[in-house]
Amino acid sequence: MSDNHDFDLIVIGAGSGGVRLARMSAQRGARVAIVESRYLGGTCVNVGCVPKKLFVYGSHVGEDLEDAAGYGWNVPLDQVRFDWPTLVANKNTEIERLNGIYGRLLENAGVTIIEGTATLADANTVVVGEKRYTTGHITVATGSWPVIPDIPGKESILTSNEMFYLPQLPRHAVVWGGGYIAVEFAGILAGLGVETTLLYRGDLFLRGFDEDVREFTATEMRRKGVDLRFGTTIEAVESDGTHYDVTLNDGTHLTTGLVMAATGRRALVEGLGLEALGVQLSEKGHVVVDDHFQTSVPSITALGDVIGTPQLTPVALAQAMVLSRRLFGDGQGEMDYHCIPTAVFCQPNIGTVGLTEAEAREAGHNVSVYRSEFRPMKHTLSGRQERCLMKLVVDKESDKVLGAHMVGPDAGEITQGLAVAMKAGATKAQFDSTLGIHPTSAEEFVTMREPVA
Repeated sequence: MSDNHDFDLIVIGAGSGGVRLARMSAQRGARVAIVESRYLGGTCVNVGCVPKKLFVYGSHVGEDLEDAAGYGWNVPLDQVRFDWPTLVANKNTEIERLNGIYGRLLENAGVTIIEGTATLADANTVVVGEKRYTTGHITVATGSWPVIPDIPGKESILTSNEMFYLPQLPRHAVVWGGGYIAVEFAGILAGLGVETTLLYRGDLFLRGFDEDVREFTATEMRRKGVDLRFGTTIEAVESDGTHYDVTLNDGTHLTTGLVMAATGRRALVEGLGLEALGVQLSEKGHVVVDDHFQTSVPSITALGDVIGTPQLTPVALAQAMVLSRRLFGDGQGEMDYHCIPTAVFCQPNIGTVGLTEAEAREAGHNVSVYRSEFRPMKHTLSGRQERCLMKLVVDKESDKVLGAHMVGPDAGEITQGLAVAMKAGATKAQFDSTLGIHPTSAEEFVTMREPVA
């Protein structure tokens, strides 16, 4: 650290990773500033994980009300009314609360918050508006932004960003995409009573997830009324201001009240001036870094979505902890990307950690597969036909559990505990010797005895 600069570190982007890096570095004695042009908390807090999960909760209430009858609750469903503006307003209040918390965390740590758009004048100078700030280190943590394919009428298509602030819900909606964002929003809209069609160009959505999980999720989503159309994409959209005429790749048309694209995200690096300074970008536009988040320019590092690692908040947080330690701690620390758990908050939820069956086989493992499918106990009285899937992928030689996958209520909550066990190297024998909590769905993970493959 040197007094020759205004700061020891300037972080560009106040998302989850950027805020954590700024706070931890300041607590280590560094003079830190963070620059943000939109909102504290980044995508996750404002137009990502947090508001999405709130919408998922809200969209599931309708099923809970229907299920109540089986448990003796007389809920007159013909009198139940859902008010979308109330959900949006309450969500906004919560996000504003979180924005305030992020601001106070930074201020209490002694971080200088600079509002505005940053540009790098040189490898040690950041320009925001009319002001120039010098620094020993610069970290790019600007995240990513939704991308809409360049088709006629793309200006009429919404992204996940705008979905969180819709003034009203349409009667019918088209969701375009096959990743977790598309699948989650299709479930949210359908749960809130919107006739929903999901279009995806591939033969099955959720590429990269276990094949059983993908197929099971498709079955359950169709059971809940979502119109899934695979091998289908959008060629053009025309709007009269109220309705949208969607031209599909097979020449047919859909008339809808909303079109949302969840067709990918790009690294948010435009206008920073990185390439002019010699910072290398990948073919996909991500900032290229080494294992220690170092770019091709010695004073510039990067972390989070902008470097193309798994786009998950806990990943960015962990990267920030490692980088802060390397810059202002003992100079040590490595990022471990092994066995990262994740969840998709579709309905029912997906929770997964470790290798898929296909990945395990491709890696040369001789595997045993344990699989269980059942109707959760709750629905024996509710009458709902929703089912649950659980799956373990095990290495036959070592007995080590390589992958755990679930589709069902609270899958994310259950998978978090499994991730701890797998990170510790748990074997199938140890799963088997663990007593279950009865009656729960989760106990199925420790009672599957006979392999199916």
